[in-house]
Amino acid sequence: MTTLREFEDALREQGNTSALSVLDSLRERDRSKRTVRPARRITGKKMTPEIARRILEMHEHTKMTQQEIAFRIGVNQGRVNEVIKRGKWLNDDPAAPEAVARDQAKARMRRRKSEAPPSPRAAPKKAPQAQLMFGDF
Repeated sequence: MTTLREFEDALREQGNTSALSVLDSLRERDRSKRTVRPARRITGKKMTPEIARRILEMHEHTKMTQQEIAFRIGVNQGRVNEVIKRGKWLNDDPAAPEAVARDQAKARMRRRKSEAPPSPRAAPKKAPQAQLMFGDF
């Protein structure tokens, strides 16, 4: 498949300046119509019991999918699934398994930030050697 750049180079070699000018005018037209769109990735909100109740309410009273609910509320789709399927995040108990896991993950992130970054010339790890089996001799 020929690329646009290759096509343009071929036109230059042939000396076809009129086709090159048409390409330039089309590029300018496309550039003028371009818009800057915000990133599609949504930064997730911290899950709270209120958000979990809202998710359950939307799940029960609307025909929205988990993905649509997650987009509307602004949370990760996996969190919506956890609330609907397992009832997670419905209480504000700091000893709940999901709260403990969240706190441990935050602590790990803080530790990683506090540690010094590895030197750029760190030696690469060697790949483990395969063990010989009886039929390999």
